[in-house]
Amino acid sequence: MVSQFSTVTHNRKLPNQRWYIYPQKPDLTELLSEIYGLSPTIAQLLVNRGLESLETAKIFIEPESLVLPSPMVDFPDLALSVELLENAIASGEKIAICGDYDADGMTSTALLLRALRWLGAKVDYAIPSRMHEGYGINCRIIEEFHSEGVGLVLTVDNGISAFEPVARARELDLKVIITDHHDIPQRLPPANAILNPKLIDEASPYRGVAGVGVAYILAVSLAQQLGQANSGILKPLLELFTLGTIADLAPLTGVNRRWVKRGLQQLPKSQLAGIQALIQMSGVKGREAGSKGSSSNQKTLQPDDIGFRLGPRINAVGRIADPQVVIELLTTDDMGIALERAMQCEDINRQRQEMCEQIEKDAIAFVENYYITSLQRHRVLVVVQPNWHHGVIGIVASRLVERYGVPVFIGTDEGDGKIRGSARGIPEFNVFEALEYCDDLLGKYGGHRAAGGFSFPADNLEEMRSRLSEYANKYLELHHLKPLLKIDALTTFDQINQEFYQQLRTLEPCGIENSTPIFYSADVRVSEQTSVGKGHIKMTLSQIINNQRYTIKAIAWRWRDYFPLPTLVDIAYKLRENEFNGNTTIELEVVGVKLPLSSQVNVSLTRETKLSTIPFQYQNRDYTCKIYQSDTTKELRIRNSQAVVLAVHLGSKIGLLGKDRQNAKEVDISQPPYDGIIQTALSALSF
Repeated sequence: MVSQFSTVTHNRKLPNQRWYIYPQKPDLTELLSEIYGLSPTIAQLLVNRGLESLETAKIFIEPESLVLPSPMVDFPDLALSVELLENAIASGEKIAICGDYDADGMTSTALLLRALRWLGAKVDYAIPSRMHEGYGINCRIIEEFHSEGVGLVLTVDNGISAFEPVARARELDLKVIITDHHDIPQRLPPANAILNPKLIDEASPYRGVAGVGVAYILAVSLAQQLGQANSGILKPLLELFTLGTIADLAPLTGVNRRWVKRGLQQLPKSQLAGIQALIQMSGVKGREAGSKGSSSNQKTLQPDDIGFRLGPRINAVGRIADPQVVIELLTTDDMGIALERAMQCEDINRQRQEMCEQIEKDAIAFVENYYITSLQRHRVLVVVQPNWHHGVIGIVASRLVERYGVPVFIGTDEGDGKIRGSARGIPEFNVFEALEYCDDLLGKYGGHRAAGGFSFPADNLEEMRSRLSEYANKYLELHHLKPLLKIDALTTFDQINQEFYQQLRTLEPCGIENSTPIFYSADVRVSEQTSVGKGHIKMTLSQIINNQRYTIKAIAWRWRDYFPLPTLVDIAYKLRENEFNGNTTIELEVVGVKLPLSSQVNVSLTRETKLSTIPFQYQNRDYTCKIYQSDTTKELRIRNSQAVVLAVHLGSKIGLLGKDRQNAKEVDISQPPYDGIIQTALSALSF
């Protein structure tokens, strides 16, 4: 029966993933569980997030307990920046903000416009053209500011690398304050003051703020200096900070976690016309902020409400339209204007979605036709086609990484002899270093470890492909070429209930560096499954625990390629609440699926595999693996550097672990760490 199942499921396409399961730390988990009254599984999630002391765990669980140093102390130029702005307001000097066209830059611009206007400043703004000028302040904008009589220039979410434009501003006797959060160049621009969290102590709780976080700190400090901290300006500023921080994928740790948690509770009752209009147009509904059974009826938003509903509507405008639409949306107090701008955002986002779908379809066809057979050799995708909108190809790059598990460099030739594009990486690949490796072939480029942007002459395309492949082969092993799924803990369906889910909310708000927990369950039966919507799979799953069947509903987004799923699988998933007709239930959002481990071993041992000894690494440790075949059976053997062997027979869920068979112990190969080691060995044997 097992063999028959293996033959059937082997022919089905499943996500090509590698699962990393966090190592268990039972002593620390037990301590946190006892002190905070959490289940051991929830305590393990805290450990997985690096909270390995009672002090750090307390700050995480109760972010308001974090003792914040004065930002005036942590940011050396903050006092000078406040003084320059205070003097400009007092003298009526014109102030001009230079923003950026992404969500961080637009919310930063709106935040400082609101704050400075409230505080009596004469202030205007400019944002460079994404299509014609690209990122950051430039000399054209500086000259324009000077001709308009501006005396003080304020950059937001840009400027740290703008040496020439800032130098030109100083030549024209303009004062310049740079607020930015991007990486520090070798040569700082000659600004009067620079506010950048990359310039402050790495241990500072302000270290992770995005551009909108720097703008928020400056605006609040200025309001406090002018005695306006209690005038009603701070609440709308916090809402804009929250919107920009989540939309920019800033880490939800340190001060970001504290302020975002406050802001999410405030957004459902926002007095900002633009926020109200966005929430109305997107259909976002707040949920109860208190735990189940609490008397509080206060609503709160979740980071996903911004990340997947509000944020894309803002970002879409910056990608393919005029950022002025968003600035007006977030700065107007007229509900009529706000609704008009929100409807524009809605229409533009719909266009963006259609563009992304078509470009993704074209890119996949290109890869499948020309690249798929050589992917293991090149270890990087370079996908370039004419007339793609470069404002949206970064989104497609992320989807291709998710699909193929390799770094992706995607670009478009717009007919001017230049290719412009975006790059997205995988954990073992540094995008910015890869671009530096191609420095002599590129025009402009920038970014960080995970993502980047670039342009280069179209004539250099083939050399770029070759150079990037050369770099990728230096740093990527074959087993890296699968999307990485980090799994927090093994869970069984009998554990999933409202009490468990309410404890899970201890981790909120979740986001970057505090990701939504991912669990996995083994030997799950897919009882029902249907393809719905735009290629989603809706299903009913069941698991038998102690002779009792537990059933739960689930959804897998954009999984049309994997429909139908096998009947028996191991699954990885997130938990989510579903409200319908006044009833609230817990459902699964499936993000990973694979054959039960014993079935995978069966498939690998019954098909053609390499019979030589293959070396591989798992969690930075060296192993070798080999298939041994006798007249009656096949066996997978994995050996570590201490000569300890894990042996698994065809059809068995139990392995033998030891230096010899006589003294070996039996282990369940579906449990960590054996499942992860076997997965990696099977991947190595299959290449």
